[in-house]
Amino acid sequence: MLAIFLVVALASVAACGGTQTLVLATTTSTADSGLLDDILPGFEEEEGVIVRVLAVGTGQALAIAEHGDADVFLVHDTSKEESFIAQGFNESRHNVMSNDFVIIGPVSDPAGIADVMSATEAFRRLASELPNSSAVFLSRGDESGTHAKERKLWVEAGVNPSPTWLRSTGQGMGATLTVADELQAYTLVDRGTFLAHEERLQLGIMVEGDPLLFNQYGVIAVSQERNSSINFELGSKLVEYLLRNDTQERIGEFGTAQYSRPLFQPNAN
Repeated sequence: MLAIFLVVALASVAACGGTQTLVLATTTSTADSGLLDDILPGFEEEEGVIVRVLAVGTGQALAIAEHGDADVFLVHDTSKEESFIAQGFNESRHNVMSNDFVIIGPVSDPAGIADVMSATEAFRRLASELPNSSAVFLSRGDESGTHAKERKLWVEAGVNPSPTWLRSTGQGMGATLTVADELQAYTLVDRGTFLAHEERLQLGIMVEGDPLLFNQYGVIAVSQERNSSINFELGSKLVEYLLRNDTQERIGEFGTAQYSRPLFQPNAN
């Protein structure tokens, strides 16, 4: 964590020729999917600024914001975001977009969950079948939004995961997918990141479409009350940019050329 804050501090002061720098703390999914590379250059050009992206788990992104080391954060754990607001870090959060989570696993599907429609039933079957299999479930274990969703699903399923078949990476989604592929493990992943990595993976979608797998992203500009160096004015402009109709349309189009479907559904309105 200390290394992350050091990076933030260096990024915050690393202005290029007097150009303003805005620090955006966000989830690995928005970066790993390529979305930010697609939509942020437009904002940088309009405002004449540089956006420094810190792509970490939602828990780490919120910790960075709590320390006043980020101007804006874009994450996907609504309950934690609302708690952040309740603590006085800002007055409001805004929906930006959504997608969904999917449960993926080896094509051979040793736990036999591919015919299951319910995410909680799939988790119960994993808990039942994995102890008798060489396969495991891979958790991010990093307090990210994905990790929070996974833990909620275990609770909903009435399962206390066993370390004999659940392993934690402590890494971002892209890295966790790489490990899952190497181990031929099951894991939970947001659809956008999975589609962005699918071609190099020997893993397939086992369970999808359950409303419990809905994944909402929200954005908050951090108040200067936390840190006088926070650029609330510029952060608010980035929020406005993400909510704008043209940006929302761009988000809705992202992924269609390469994957024949959008990776995110804009829902600011």
